[in-house]
Amino acid sequence: MNLHLEDVVSEGRAASLLIPQDTNDEDVSLFDAEEDAGKTQKKKSIKHPLASFFHLFFRVSAVIVYLLCGVFSSSFIACMVTIILLLSCDFWTVKNITGRLMVGLRWWNQVDDDGRSHWVFEARKSAGKQQASDSESRIFWIGLIVCPVLWVVFAFSTLFSLKIKWVPVVIMGVVLQGANLYGYVRCKVGGKTSLKNMATNYFGRQFLKQAMSKGEES
Repeated sequence: MNLHLEDVVSEGRAASLLIPQDTNDEDVSLFDAEEDAGKTQKKKSIKHPLASFFHLFFRVSAVIVYLLCGVFSSSFIACMVTIILLLSCDFWTVKNITGRLMVGLRWWNQVDDDGRSHWVFEARKSAGKQQASDSESRIFWIGLIVCPVLWVVFAFSTLFSLKIKWVPVVIMGVVLQGANLYGYVRCKVGGKTSLKNMATNYFGRQFLKQAMSKGEES
């Protein structure tokens, strides 16, 4: 009888010890879930709002001044100087600041001891806190691609409408913003990879896939 009571007491003690352990396990799992949700939110949030603002400010302002030049000022020289200044500020800001902060990419030109010029393209490895957020990456690439396309459209419209005085301005927009686009695309796909070779390899793979699919159907 005494042995039976001791067994019951020992089982009760064991059960009381197991209850806090289960509660602690639940607390830990909930904490981990909140931490994962926080990391997901940080990935979607904008970590560098000032850099994101100026990434779009100069290039969008240059486009607006070009389109509404007659409203802002009747002086062609003043409009031309304003647009060139905005394009120059945009080129420097995107090349040296926003690309490094928003997507972890940078490119530059360096001259070696022999006097030869070399273009360097770098991409930061995504790890930990330095990983770029999806929102910043989307803002960066949309602004980087859309604005050069607009300047190409402006260049064709200027030629077709015979507005010769605006040709140097639109060419400056195409060259400066196109240079940043080319540099960052090279950083993204790999500095040692030629864009021509990349396109050739892509179309080659597509051709092989179609040939294999037709062979399987036959």
